[in-house]
Amino acid sequence: MEANMTFEQQIVRLEQIVAKLERGEVALAESLALFEEGTRLAAACSQQLRQAEQQVVRLTKGPDGAPVEGSFEMPAGGAE
Repeated sequence: MEANMTFEQQIVRLEQIVAKLERGEVALAESLALFEEGTRLAAACSQQLRQAEQQVVRLTKGPDGAPVEGSFEMPAGGAE
């Protein structure tokens, strides 16, 4: 199911899962299934964010003042 969902849909579903688990109104078996689904969704979202981060470019001013694209560089010791 997650493979066909957009990033935004995955986030919404993840929020629904968290809310349901926090209410504590589901049986143990359903809680485990929801937890597993949430874990898969979180991993998929994290992967998509890493890919988006790699596509980010840094814009700087060139000698003529026009924007110039440069590669995005992670700062030393930056978060993963």
